[in-house]
Amino acid sequence: MNIIKPNILWICTDQQRLDSLGCYGNEFVKTPNIDRLAERGVLFENAYSQSPVCTPSRASFLTGRYPRTNCCRQNGQAIPNDEVLVTKLLADAGYTCGLSGKLHISPCYPSAAPEIEARVDDGYETFHWSHHPSPDWPANEYTQWLQEQGQEFKPESVENCSYVQYGPDAEYHQTTWCAEKAIQFMEANEASETPWLFSVNFFDPHHPFDPPKQYIQRYLDRLEELPLPHYKQGELNNKPIYQQMDHHGAYGMKGHLAYSDMTEHDHRMLRAAYWAMVDLIDEQVGRMITALEKTGQLDNTMIIFMSDHGELLGDHGVYLKGPHFYEQSVNVPLIMCWPEKIRENKKVDRFIELIDLAPTLLEAAGEPVYAGMQGQSLWPVLTGNDLTYTYRKAVYCEHYNANFKHDEKGVYATMIRTDEHKLVAYHGDETGELYHLKVDPSESTNVWDHPAYQTIKLSLYQCLCDRIVETIDPLPIRQSPW
Repeated sequence: MNIIKPNILWICTDQQRLDSLGCYGNEFVKTPNIDRLAERGVLFENAYSQSPVCTPSRASFLTGRYPRTNCCRQNGQAIPNDEVLVTKLLADAGYTCGLSGKLHISPCYPSAAPEIEARVDDGYETFHWSHHPSPDWPANEYTQWLQEQGQEFKPESVENCSYVQYGPDAEYHQTTWCAEKAIQFMEANEASETPWLFSVNFFDPHHPFDPPKQYIQRYLDRLEELPLPHYKQGELNNKPIYQQMDHHGAYGMKGHLAYSDMTEHDHRMLRAAYWAMVDLIDEQVGRMITALEKTGQLDNTMIIFMSDHGELLGDHGVYLKGPHFYEQSVNVPLIMCWPEKIRENKKVDRFIELIDLAPTLLEAAGEPVYAGMQGQSLWPVLTGNDLTYTYRKAVYCEHYNANFKHDEKGVYATMIRTDEHKLVAYHGDETGELYHLKVDPSESTNVWDHPAYQTIKLSLYQCLCDRIVETIDPLPIRQSPW
């Protein structure tokens, strides 16, 4: 039987919260195009990243393997050369693969990578690389494109808020450039007899908070209506020291986007800028969908919209990310659609993990799942054949000294989250977090030391230990019983 291999438009934003889209309940943002994808496909309400930090998360969902397993556990760490990416497997199966924007599975800092980040055999034939908009690298293709347009990247200061900037106008924004490269790729492959995959890896809505001026204006017109971060005074007193440090400066850097230094005006301005960046992303998603329609490729294209991890945005008194496993950090948007193949307007509230994406794409393309993958294919869920599908009872997440150090040894932490509870263990430390999510869905009250929760804590520890053991590399495959 001939299997129709779909084109795959894989859109991944950076550091985007679940609640920043209309289809996930946000009444302020303007995201009609992404909302329409949800109407045409499957929206996952409980999709979890395997790390709250970029590199380990991306390496994980690209390989279908946990950060601990694929050895890419930290920002600034290179994925081993022998790790196999799903894009490489699809390229070997006949796909033409392309990318615009960031990849970030190798060191991404000018002194460490003077040209572009080092690449493994990733399967990408077309590679329009721009890790972030700032012109740090001569090889930043977005910077080269700006120069060709007679432009330069020069964000403008915003009056009355030092935490927000006006970025380039929408037509010169990196978000627009990423989408434009995708559109050019689609047009170039319109008549191709081979399927394609294109990764659109926007840098936004990652900080710095610098949307185009025209996109933030509508939020400024109603600034006082915007909600303040969810933070209860004193809630960090019995939480890990790392959160207390980040309250006074993100990444443990005192004064860097420090919640403790901000006014209510600052908080609302930051939220406005973040949502404005999301609005621009949605507009560019709309342009790419239109390009698929115009080239007659929409019906045979699977579209994925997701993010690598979330953003605290001041909730719990902290900005950005770190060794923090709140829902805003690890529960990410995930929407998948393919006309007439994936069921429409379906919301799935069961647990899934981003490592499930790689085997899903392989099954959708009619290819065998790579033996080293630890995720489980979502294809039965997407197509409605999930009556016997074994959903996860808990989700697991890791932070192994993944980004900036808060102390000399770094922070090593793991999370397990069930329907009712979340436990975060800080390894080598006596502190931890335990939340009763049915009673305290906002995760404001840490009951780690509460006498009434010690039996539950022990049970969750057992569950966490089981999941850590499950991350042992399945490779090499056992070939004989002796």
